[in-house]
Amino acid sequence: MPPSPTRATTPATCTARLPEHGSEIVTPPKRDRKARRSCDTELCKERNLIERFFNKLKRFRRGATRYDKLLDNFVGFVKLAAIAIWRK
Repeated sequence: MPPSPTRATTPATCTARLPEHGSEIVTPPKRDRKARRSCDTELCKERNLIERFFNKLKRFRRGATRYDKLLDNFVGFVKLAAIAIWRK
């Protein structure tokens, strides 16, 4: 049963439900939490790198709004944008 809209969910309740869905917690816990949990720092760094790449990719408006109707054209533009990001 999902929580009622009047009750606030805490990060602890959200992270407790993740393993039930087959997900793994990658982000480190906040420093002010009393209950500490372990995290894989290398995996967290890789996740951060991928997130930053997608944020840079969103700067290319044509790819973010998907002006191209054909998949081949869209994938070609994404590859071109990725090369432009990589070269910077």
